[in-house]
Amino acid sequence: MGCWGTTWKILTRRKILDPVAVQQSQLSRVLTSLDLTALGVGSTLGVGVYVIAGKVAKDTAGPAVIISFLIAAIASIFAGLCYAEFGARAPRAGSAYIYTYVCIGEFVAFVIGWNLILEYVIGSASVARGLSGYLDSLLNHTMQDAFIEIAPINVEFLAKYFDFFAFGVSVLLAMALSFGMKESSMVNNVVTFINIGVVIFTIIAGLFKADISNWQIQHNATNSTDPLGKGGFFPFGIDGVIKGAATCFYGFVGFDCIATTGEEVKNPKKAIPLSIILSLFIVFLSYFGTSIVSTLMIPYYEQDVVVPIPHAFEVVGWEWAKWIVAIGGIFGLCASLFGAMFPLPRIIYAMASDSLIFRFLGKVSDRFKSPIVGTMISGILTGIMAGLFDIGQLVDMMSIGTLMAYTIVAASVLLLRYEKEHNQEYIPIGTTSDDEDEYTDNRMSTNNDDAETFNDTEPILEYVPTSQYYMQLFNCSSWDSPTKVSEKVSTVLVFLFCVFSVCIGLCALLLKEQIAHGEIWAIVLSSISVTLAVLTIISLTLQPTSKTELSFKVPCVPLIPALSILVNIYLMLMLDYRTWIRFGVWMAVGFSVYGFYGLPNSFRNYRDYERIE
Repeated sequence: MGCWGTTWKILTRRKILDPVAVQQSQLSRVLTSLDLTALGVGSTLGVGVYVIAGKVAKDTAGPAVIISFLIAAIASIFAGLCYAEFGARAPRAGSAYIYTYVCIGEFVAFVIGWNLILEYVIGSASVARGLSGYLDSLLNHTMQDAFIEIAPINVEFLAKYFDFFAFGVSVLLAMALSFGMKESSMVNNVVTFINIGVVIFTIIAGLFKADISNWQIQHNATNSTDPLGKGGFFPFGIDGVIKGAATCFYGFVGFDCIATTGEEVKNPKKAIPLSIILSLFIVFLSYFGTSIVSTLMIPYYEQDVVVPIPHAFEVVGWEWAKWIVAIGGIFGLCASLFGAMFPLPRIIYAMASDSLIFRFLGKVSDRFKSPIVGTMISGILTGIMAGLFDIGQLVDMMSIGTLMAYTIVAASVLLLRYEKEHNQEYIPIGTTSDDEDEYTDNRMSTNNDDAETFNDTEPILEYVPTSQYYMQLFNCSSWDSPTKVSEKVSTVLVFLFCVFSVCIGLCALLLKEQIAHGEIWAIVLSSISVTLAVLTIISLTLQPTSKTELSFKVPCVPLIPALSILVNIYLMLMLDYRTWIRFGVWMAVGFSVYGFYGLPNSFRNYRDYERIE
């Protein structure tokens, strides 16, 4: 086989998880469904309640922020269901990285994993900086004044000062995570339950001060020159609700950290899907309830964008309630920081175990059963980012990786549902020259018993008439189980749907005014994109699906994964060009790491296998 052929086989090789050996792990299996649900709620229920709700209500949607949260919740549930199915299929550490490795191949998995490292670092840093700002606002900006005097920063694209508090809390939490998951999860459970208790208190107490007239404010009810909208329940119209939903969507980001715990859960195939769905439901009820009472307590235009709920209680004269909520907000943001930092060392561990990044980063402590080196390095990196950048700069950088991961997981669910079952050979991934002899001995004595493998079988080249592919578009042969032809057709259909989703998103963003003014060309172009996407889904619905039994499956396939892909692509297209530039720079660094370290390891692994055979 030529060099290009070998390279292509390595870039597209897929990890296979043996259902028996998959239960074995270096990490300690100590987490229960309760621990996972608390982790998901804690990581998600923070910024959305204590920051986003007030900002969206004041500037974007008004009282209709509750509908924005509803739309965002539906979009998040689509992604959550896809993650839940993959959690049942591949209960290993690594989240979207391992899912992609199982379904698509090594190169795309590296792209997702490398991107997730950046996004988890940025997400953790933004929560740390947000926690610092939230606490500092309650202390009359004492920390800010001190830090400006001690360590001012006079660089345009950085913060005004180095935030030592955000740096310190990131490193301390990384140290706590290094001691092991069981101890860390117990603390997280307590903090999360306190956070939920404060949310319940906010909803109940806020109802005593609710005034329905705050949802019926007349236009120009104040003398303010600020853009207050048209008043009423939809002061900024339906456009404001949709824009608000795009912002509120990020309030649900974090549940995917549950999927990174696959190797530390007692019964991952059942616990992971249940915890994802349950945590999203709890978080939605919390967002929905708090946004209702906060907009009923005071007019939407009086909301505070930093500490909205404590501010609302202060306005209505309940100072004591303000401090209860403020202290609860600190606990909530601490839990959110824990949930944001937890997945990062697990991603590093998974990629290091596969030799795609430096292997020492994935070394697991014999005493604490956790990847200490990767955890501490990720904590220090998070602390540096939190110290150097403002929360606004950090939030702008955190979205694209999450949305891309959601998109690929949804597409992977579709690909696996329509995939023909193959008789695949088990070949170890992650073998290097350091363990070459041990691998050789094991390979010769115990054939094909490794848990993590890749498919390296040569495809059987068969001539298939083109007419069969056209007939398979409507499954004219009425196959009830996937065939090689139906699998290829389904793969092409999934790819085409992603392309058509991009076209629909571009039309929605760029041709909105032309469509509103009735310009025929814009309407026709948009209609063609929508029609082709619908026809693609109809054809995909007719294809035979896999009969593999799973503890959880996404319902209404292909509709729900397709909607998830459409929504995620639309939100990605809404990101500004600076986000895409930063993404490009980070990926250039990643390709260098993969090209000079990961790919040579993969070539060595492949040559070792051929030599043994």
